[in-house]
Amino acid sequence: MLKQTAKKAKKNLIRQTGKALIDHQMINEGDRVLLGLSGGKDSLALLHLLIHFQRVAPIRFDLAAVTIDPQTGTFDPSPLIPYMESLGIEYYFRKEPIMDMAETHMQGDSYCAFCARMKRGTIYATAREHQYNVIALAQHLDDLAESFLMSAFHGGQLKTMKANYTIKDGDLRLIRPLIYVREHQTRDYAEQENLPVIIENCPACFEKPTQREHMKQLLAAEEKQNHHLFGSLLTAMKPLISKKEA
Repeated sequence: MLKQTAKKAKKNLIRQTGKALIDHQMINEGDRVLLGLSGGKDSLALLHLLIHFQRVAPIRFDLAAVTIDPQTGTFDPSPLIPYMESLGIEYYFRKEPIMDMAETHMQGDSYCAFCARMKRGTIYATAREHQYNVIALAQHLDDLAESFLMSAFHGGQLKTMKANYTIKDGDLRLIRPLIYVREHQTRDYAEQENLPVIIENCPACFEKPTQREHMKQLLAAEEKQNHHLFGSLLTAMKPLISKKEA
């Protein structure tokens, strides 16, 4: 019974990801896709989903992954190196002393925002260096909903992450194939497949609650009363998700 349930859950994950890829025309014939692989449950799940679609999709595309090691001292993604070698996927492992850089270059920003910006810049540089035109990121529906509320509550704007858009420089597209997927689905998939999840434990991120964590708790409390909450939020966010500009 448990095996049947796990098999059904995996099929749902594949179906939802495939629907997002098709709905938003994320991957085209001949694309070279570079996955941002943190080693967390979401990016590892997306890695295996993209491997699946590379095998069964009617189009051909290249797939590689890049991991940014921020050298925080408490986060070590290096076990991903032999794992990616075992999968036979082209892999780039980049070390960036982001914690040290933050001490001298961060101006009026949070460490988390600075770290995310630096990681994104390194991913862009890696894609350009190796001629990848599409960058795949593993944010899921929960992430989009949290961003939507943060923007509305704190920024006074109706915004969230986009499914597929070209960056301002015009040479790279960013895609988010997990936009229809819930976080608990990637967690369950990672456990069922025994994926080598690297736990993120950066002290700068966890020393105090963040706005995002507050929104996560708010949504969890509301979902207990409204089981259709995320379906409704997805419907509300679809025009924002579909926008192509950066």
